[in-house]
Amino acid sequence: MMTRTLSAAAALSLVACAAVSTVPANAEDASSFAQGAGEGQGRHVKVMIVSMFGPEGQVWLDRLGPWQDIKVAGLSPDYPAVHCNKQDVCVMTTGMGHANAAASIMALAFSPRFDLRHTYFMVAGIAGIDPAQGTLGSAAWAKYLVDFGIQWEIDGREIPSGWNTGYLGINTKSPSDKPPLDYRTEVFQLNTKLTDAAFALSRSVTLSDNAQAQAARAKYGYAPANQPPTVIQCDTLAGDTWWSGTLLGERARDWTKILTDGKGVYCTTQQEDNATYEALTRAAAVGRVDLNRVAVLRSGSDFDRPYAGQSSADNLLNYAAQGGFSIAIENLYRAGNPLVQDIATHWAEWREGVPSR
Repeated sequence: MMTRTLSAAAALSLVACAAVSTVPANAEDASSFAQGAGEGQGRHVKVMIVSMFGPEGQVWLDRLGPWQDIKVAGLSPDYPAVHCNKQDVCVMTTGMGHANAAASIMALAFSPRFDLRHTYFMVAGIAGIDPAQGTLGSAAWAKYLVDFGIQWEIDGREIPSGWNTGYLGINTKSPSDKPPLDYRTEVFQLNTKLTDAAFALSRSVTLSDNAQAQAARAKYGYAPANQPPTVIQCDTLAGDTWWSGTLLGERARDWTKILTDGKGVYCTTQQEDNATYEALTRAAAVGRVDLNRVAVLRSGSDFDRPYAGQSSADNLLNYAAQGGFSIAIENLYRAGNPLVQDIATHWAEWREGVPSR
């Protein structure tokens, strides 16, 4: 299951970028910034924080400003500007789902307004979470990005005898077969050195929590679901269909294992990350970005399957009652900012690649 927002936060998603303190994008009027954003100047960026909807971006905009707004042709009309600060840290919001993520990242990556050749990209968004791997508010750094949507599906009421699911890889013969990966976007492996560095910098931070999430966790009779949130390492699954259920969750675990040859561990479910990475891959092919500088952080805002005695429908329809939304948003900042600040303040160590420490 994937969740985005409560009704009040939904309204924020359309206006969040307009609500921040900014300075003009014109270089002459923004002399306090190290580099202007005028057309053709190619503003240098140390860290590009990629959010998917308003509240995910707002948690950064509220804390790391003041900001210089740089409009980029081709971005979402809801989020038409990239926001950059004096540290050369920028925040962009793609819009939700595969199509918005791919289109916005392509627009950014091929814009002449930025020099992204040495930029570190940190995708930071909320997600559904597997209660066997994390809990509400947990912040997970991924090493693998797996697409859950590129599968064949047979109606669950007509599953062949002997199958445990109606899903199977495209051009395979059974649910356990690994597909030929003809789409070339089914699975991506991130730079392990960067993911490990991000985890090391953040693993000891104190994460946000609240009483509502604690009560929701207590309904699960096992750890780590019923434990306080922590920073973890496990992998993320993308697909535009929101889902909830124990059997679908089992398929998510199995599918991750199949596509990563047993190396990946599924823990979060979201919509955009394979699309975002593929867009960056296209840009990397012509030297505009470096794929070794991409990190993905997803925080658990709701459980992807019900607790014992709860229906999958109740888990999905009443996801907001779990109380994970606000702490998941906050924990994106708490878990992600140590990496952002280390890169920005120790740029000499990071400029040529992830430092060995």
